[in-house]
Parts: sequence; C-alpha cells; structure tokens
Amino acid sequence: MVRVFGRKRVVILGGGPGGTMVANHLARRFNGSLTGDRVEIVQITACTKHTYQPGFLFVALGDAPLEHFERDQASLLLPGIRLVVDPAESIDPQAGHVITESGAVYAYDYLIIATGSYPDPSAVPGLAQGALGFYTAEDAVRLREALGRFEKGRIVLTVDVPHKCPVAPLEMVLSLDAYFRRMGRRHDVELVYTYPINRVHSLPQVAEWAQAEFERREIRWETFFNVDRVDPEQRVVYSAEGGEYPYDLLISVPPHRGAPVVAASGLGDEQGFVPTDRYTLRGAGLENVYVVGDATNLPVSKAGSTAHYEADIVADNVAAAIAGEPALRRYDGKVFCFIEAGDDRGTYIEFSYTRPPRPAPASVMLHQFKMAYNEMYWLSARGVL
Repeated sequence: MVRVFGRKRVVILGGGPGGTMVANHLARRFNGSLTGDRVEIVQITACTKHTYQPGFLFVALGDAPLEHFERDQASLLLPGIRLVVDPAESIDPQAGHVITESGAVYAYDYLIIATGSYPDPSAVPGLAQGALGFYTAEDAVRLREALGRFEKGRIVLTVDVPHKCPVAPLEMVLSLDAYFRRMGRRHDVELVYTYPINRVHSLPQVAEWAQAEFERREIRWETFFNVDRVDPEQRVVYSAEGGEYPYDLLISVPPHRGAPVVAASGLGDEQGFVPTDRYTLRGAGLENVYVVGDATNLPVSKAGSTAHYEADIVADNVAAAIAGEPALRRYDGKVFCFIEAGDDRGTYIEFSYTRPPRPAPASVMLHQFKMAYNEMYWLSARGVL
C-alpha cells in the first residue's frame, strides 16, 4: 500500500487496454487509500463497452461472434475507480484539466493519455468506398459478410503506415489462405499482399519468416506499394509507384491517426501522436502527464502488449510520485505478439528497443497458447496478469 499525503486526482483518458490496465494497477497500489478524499482515479472514455481488438481477425473469418470479445467497461474496473462515459474534447496542460463533450471539467494532479489510434480511410481517395477492413468492430462484421458471399477471384490486401498491430495484415492473409483451403476453393482465389517498403514487414526478421510462408502457400506479394488511390467503380487500386491491381475484393489497412482530442489540444505530432519520452513515458514538455499505448509516438509497435508493459511502468511511477518518492522505473521497449499462421498454427515474437525479434517455428501449441490468451485477456485488463 502506498502512503499518500494530501488528496490527489489521477485522470485517465481512454477505455482501451492501456487506460484500463493503468487504472487497475493504480487502484491495487493504493488499496485502502482509494477513498476519494485521499486518491481519486477517474477514467474518462467514449464508450460503455470494452473490446478485445485482436478478436476482430476471428470475427472477420467467422470463427467467433463479436460479442465474444466485448465486456462492459464498468465490469473490468476495480471498486473505487470512477468511470465517466463522456468523450474528452480538450486537454489544457497549463490549467491541469480536461474538458469533455458534455462540458464537464476534470482537474487533475496526474494525467494519463491512453487514447489509442484509429484507422483513417479518408486519407486515401476512394479507399473508404472501395475497400473493406478488419480494424474496427463494424469493419470486421462487414468483411465477414463479404467473405461469406465471395466465390472466386482476386483478393488484394493493402497496408499503409503507421498502423496498430503490425502483424495483423500477415495474420489476415495467411488465415485467408487457410480459410479458402478449408472451403475447398483455394484454387479459385488469388491472394495478393502489398506492403509500402522494400520487404513484406517492417521488422526484417518477421519479413523473412513471412516471405517463406508466402512462397510455400503461393501467396503473391508486392513491395514498395504505397496506396495512392482506389477506383471503386472499376475496382482497381493504384500505388504511388505506378503499380495497379484490379481486384474482386479489396481489404485495406488504412494509415492510423491519433485521437481527435490530442490534435484538438495541440499536443500531437503531424499524425496526432503525443511526443513521449521513450523510457519514462512522460509526455514531452508536459508536467505530470504520462502517455501509454498507441497514443505515443514511440518507435515500437502499436500493440496491446506494448500498452500492457507500459501500463505497469506508468502505474508504478505515478504511485511513486504521489507518495513523494523517486519514479525509478523505465520502459525498455518490450513488445510481445502472437502471430496466427492459419491451419491452427501460430508463432510469436518478443523484442525491445535493443533486442530484435526471432520468430519461432509456427506450431499448433503456439496457436493454442494464443487462443488461451484470448480468453485470459480480461484478467490482464483487470491488472491481474
């Protein structure tokens, strides 16, 4: 239990994994002090539901209903944490407060920005009209319906950057290969995967592993394909490099942007991400403000595991600061990601700022570990794991 001198309020923006884990970790550290007159934790979010986003892959492929990956946000928070469902509209670091859509003002002693990232199909002409996705609940459901109607032809999967869950496009195309083989229609479907740089993934070790899988499964790929525009009527996607692909079904991973509240408050870079110290996770030039998960501009994967590891660091350092003690913990860039490889096989990567990933051979056992974690995620959100 952390000793507290004087009443402190911690405001957490965001109801995703990072914000929820920070809230619960802090609540556990303060234990009996979480009474409102000593320490108050306020989580501000836009939605009453909490969604496990890696589940969108399984929703799109018809392996599980969306409801399987949703919980009421209130059910994930420890007693004493105040939940406010009222989207944050602006942050004023000088005044030390947050203003929400309803006009309510929340002063803070410490602010945690965990507002995530969002796909922006409007960034590419024609993309919203011509492509389907799987990075939101609505898109995953629409893609499931489209795959249910798809009989034969060419499926093109395009990737833009930055985007969260960097291995998800690989998981999707490998899982589509397995999906159509399972349906006995793989010979009727051409799978094309494109990537904007000179390899099929930003991490060279992952790219090498994935390219071997593509060759083995006859998945066509093209690198240096930066999506420039889409013609939804002619069903053609064009690249800035002069390439083009006619398609029967286009699946895209649009570029992601930070939350509108970050941009509206003038706290983000040109893409809406908050400049953040890579070790302390403090917002650059911001007093008593920490940043977690996709909201940062750090050179690490925007992934749930990143938010998970960062949440633990931030909770410890905020608790120490409230207690008047040194905030000593540092984030080393640790990331852990499972990779679904289709055919009930999976692998994983673990890496940090200084340690490169080394994908393990895909196996049924690692796939089963991934399936088990999908069910255990809710314990992580509650700050148990």
